[in-house]
Amino acid sequence: MAGFKFVHAADLHLGSPFHGLALRDASVARRFADASRLAFTALVTRAIAEEVAFFVVAGDVYDGDWRDNSIGLFFNRELARLDRAGIEIFLLRGNHDAESVITRSVALPASVKQFATDNPSSFRIEDHKVVLHGQGFAQPAVTENLVLNYPAQIPGWFNIGVLHTALTGRPPHEHYVPCTPGHLRARGYDYWALGHIHDYEIVGAKPYIVFPGNLQGRNVREKGEKGAVIVTVVDGEVTGLERIIVDHARWEELFIDARGAESEAEVLKTIEDKTRPLSVAAADRLVALRVVLSGETSIHRDLLAGREQFTDEVQAALQRVHGDIWLERLDIRTRPPAVKRQAEPALLALDLGALLSQIEHGLELRAKADELIDEIRLRIPGTIAQEEQDLAADLPALVAEARELLLSRAGKEE
Repeated sequence: MAGFKFVHAADLHLGSPFHGLALRDASVARRFADASRLAFTALVTRAIAEEVAFFVVAGDVYDGDWRDNSIGLFFNRELARLDRAGIEIFLLRGNHDAESVITRSVALPASVKQFATDNPSSFRIEDHKVVLHGQGFAQPAVTENLVLNYPAQIPGWFNIGVLHTALTGRPPHEHYVPCTPGHLRARGYDYWALGHIHDYEIVGAKPYIVFPGNLQGRNVREKGEKGAVIVTVVDGEVTGLERIIVDHARWEELFIDARGAESEAEVLKTIEDKTRPLSVAAADRLVALRVVLSGETSIHRDLLAGREQFTDEVQAALQRVHGDIWLERLDIRTRPPAVKRQAEPALLALDLGALLSQIEHGLELRAKADELIDEIRLRIPGTIAQEEQDLAADLPALVAEARELLLSRAGKEE
């Protein structure tokens, strides 16, 4: 059996809308959407340069049903490049591009093979004595262990299992096709090409069980570099596993300890200093950065009262470091110093703080807040809601921030 290489990719999510960024800057959101396509183009270019034998995508080529045919035409164009280079393509449907989800279609090159969704199917590559086994998603939610029905290994061939799964569970991803690494090893295959989990992970090495991660991060939960893997096989054994980084935009999160800071300028200087290493790692990529401030500081209430202006100052600080780092969100979690101020404003002398504390922890406020959250949730498009945590989970922090903001403004009025 001669040596060969193949690409293992997953979770392209072509067409992902990036609603969260669109609410802040539509042009940046468009650039992130373009980054998903640029990442796939870069991977195809690398595959051709490496002269790989075949190309596997383990689910979620698309982010959902197409708004128009432009996504399908783009994907077809890139697959046609692989086809002209003599590279076969094997596609498996995941939860986002399940058979019941994608209603549009564009004819793909003849070299493209798609795994069945009703039962496991297998494809053979005679020249390399490779056989690939897989079953795609017929519906968005598949909760049974599909692996149990995968066919037995074919002796003397290099067997690859292709599967879209969360294995034993990897929050926050939905727990689809629950199974264990033991279930996979029991099939006797030589390599498992997995999809669904957006982080790169080598689950096992005998045989290799691999999540390549997604090609392009889509929100702040998908931080850092993204890509796929190129697998080298010699004499029926995996001899090399190379991660290929192809992302064109990144999400990052920066935690700043503002403890003891006495001015906004001091905090901004710290943000600049901490951002520089991120700018080096990002190189010429677009970066969406969430900045989280924490710690006790005497300027806590000033930060809350002047949040809008300070947010713009943070964006300006980021641009001084790197021309393409954009503030995705400023999260202010600071708190005032524990030591009581010597001079309290007259309004605070009425014990406004204590009064607000009683309201803050009252059941009536919580009930009213829950009503408002339910109303807001109904008005938010589903894709935006998926990008952020549950609003109710942030309620204590939001109420606490409102309390501090009111105290700050009361002080300024005095």
